[in-house]
Amino acid sequence: MSILLKNIIRFILLILFQVLVLDQILIHQLVNPYLYMLFILLLPFNLPRPAVQLLGLLLGLTLDMFTDTMGLHAAACVFIAYLRPFILNILSPQGGFEVIQRTPSVTSMGTSQFAIYVSILVLLHNIVYFCLSVFSFADPLYLLIKILLSTAVSLFLVLLYELLFFSRK
Repeated sequence: MSILLKNIIRFILLILFQVLVLDQILIHQLVNPYLYMLFILLLPFNLPRPAVQLLGLLLGLTLDMFTDTMGLHAAACVFIAYLRPFILNILSPQGGFEVIQRTPSVTSMGTSQFAIYVSILVLLHNIVYFCLSVFSFADPLYLLIKILLSTAVSLFLVLLYELLFFSRK
C-alpha cells in the first residue's frame, strides 16, 4: 500500500475515531483525550514544512467543522506542524534517521526518541488548544491540571496506537 493511501486512510479513521468515540469522553471536565494529532506526528520525514502545515490546517479545520470549535484545533495543529521539523532535527542522530522507515515510529527512531518526540508535540498541542479555548488565566491551576491530564491520556493513546500498529522491520 502506498504511503499516500495509508495517510488518507489514517486521516479519515483518526477523524472518525476522534469525533465518534473520544469526543464523547470527558472525565470531570478535566480530561479531553485527543488522538487525531497522530496524523501529523506520523507524516513522512521528508515531507516539506509547508505541506505539513497545510495538512495540519486541513486536519484541524476538518475537526473544527465536526466539533464547532471555531479554529482551535486548526491553530493547535498548524502550531505543532510548524514545530515538527525542529523537534525531529533536534532528536535526530548524527547521520539522521533510518531511510528505510520513512515515517517517525518506534522502529525508525527508537523507543525513547519516539516517546520524547510525541510527548513534546502532544504537550505543545494541548497547551495551545486549552489556552485558546479557556482564553483566561483566571484559574491557572485548573488550566495546568487540564493540560497535564489531557496530555497524559493522549500520550497513552498515541503510544498504545504505536505499539499496536507499528511495523517490525
